[in-house]
Amino acid sequence: MSIIGIIGGSGLDDPDILKNTRDIEAHTPYGQPNSTLRKGEIEGREVILLARHGRTHTHPPSQVNYRANIWALKEAGCTAILATTAVGSLREEIDRGHLVILDQFIDFTRRRELTFHDRFEPHAPIHTPMADPFDARLRGLLNLACRKLGYPYHEKGTVVTIEGPRFSTRAESNVFRLWGADVINMSIAPECALANEAGIPYAAVAMSTDYDCWKTDEEPVTWDEILRIFRQNADRVTSVLQEAIRGL
Repeated sequence: MSIIGIIGGSGLDDPDILKNTRDIEAHTPYGQPNSTLRKGEIEGREVILLARHGRTHTHPPSQVNYRANIWALKEAGCTAILATTAVGSLREEIDRGHLVILDQFIDFTRRRELTFHDRFEPHAPIHTPMADPFDARLRGLLNLACRKLGYPYHEKGTVVTIEGPRFSTRAESNVFRLWGADVINMSIAPECALANEAGIPYAAVAMSTDYDCWKTDEEPVTWDEILRIFRQNADRVTSVLQEAIRGL
């Protein structure tokens, strides 16, 4: 039976959603993943959970070892990855607590290791297609789960990934809106691209926690506010994951 990987983001670093758990140490050609892999079961399916920023959130976005994380999940036998992430909303209609099933990304990072292909074999370049980076089947299951559970959600959305750990300036936030981005975060783009390079279907459920800083009638985003909103609604994310896994 195939194994499902879950990458937990901010607010979902070490959830108590797995049964019959045990930890697995992983070693990769790219160093150590950012957390020990936690293997267990959800809805009778084998699942491996990896905390993107570490179980105590010690790794800033730019220091996450995305290559090791994806490689470790692949080596552990994962044939699909479901990721979670907190995002800022760049659209009025995407309110706090709403879920977004991402379908596109804009990579605005500058310092990340973005590929497994540091060199090509002679006459054998590798350029991975990325037109539709999020897996359609997994996205369909996540959307179906949101609909079935009755949560406020958006069937698609473009995320812009910035370097961090600072938040955007208001000018940047407005530029991202002009580019067509719907939400903003600091992690999804390199992670999703690497999963595609590794040949692992990948999808992400994003939770809107704030309005970044483009809305001048509100206070700009703060980390405390992100955690407050995410923790209030974390059960929505875990319920969606459980429901989607039931359909895999």
